[in-house]
Amino acid sequence: MKNTLEELITKLDLKPHPEGGYYKETYRSTGTISASNLPAEYAGERNFSTSIYFLLTSENFSSFHRINQDEIWHFYDGSPLLLHIITPEGAYSKHRIGIDLSKGEVPQYVVPGGCWFAAEVMAPDSFSFIGCTVSPGFSFADFQLANRSDLTHQFPQHAAAVERLTRE
Repeated sequence: MKNTLEELITKLDLKPHPEGGYYKETYRSTGTISASNLPAEYAGERNFSTSIYFLLTSENFSSFHRINQDEIWHFYDGSPLLLHIITPEGAYSKHRIGIDLSKGEVPQYVVPGGCWFAAEVMAPDSFSFIGCTVSPGFSFADFQLANRSDLTHQFPQHAAAVERLTRE
């Protein structure tokens, strides 16, 4: 790892994220898409695109959540990240985000909009530093943090992953 956890948090002015980890918005396009040109699940206009830094530690996890938009995850530094996805139809998959292609890692991965997803750092005593790009641009109006009981009821076949990667 080229950077330390403390350096990344301090020098990039990262703040705690509601799903777990730390983040900072780095880009929000000035152009917007009007509500009338977006699907019904969007309440209001959205920027064309947004991007954030996201930092996760092995002592924490990114809790299952979903947004309406596709979200592209980009690997920058640290340990590979394990991304868990549950589609609206209930299909479960795991994806390794990192740079060791021989281990099946990919440096970039797209989570389709509407899927539940969570993430965890793969190496103990480490962190994963990534970026996330969202289009149409992110709004907390599109963000839904999973409720453990509700998600387990909806997808009982994935109860173990839901239990481990939700907070309540």
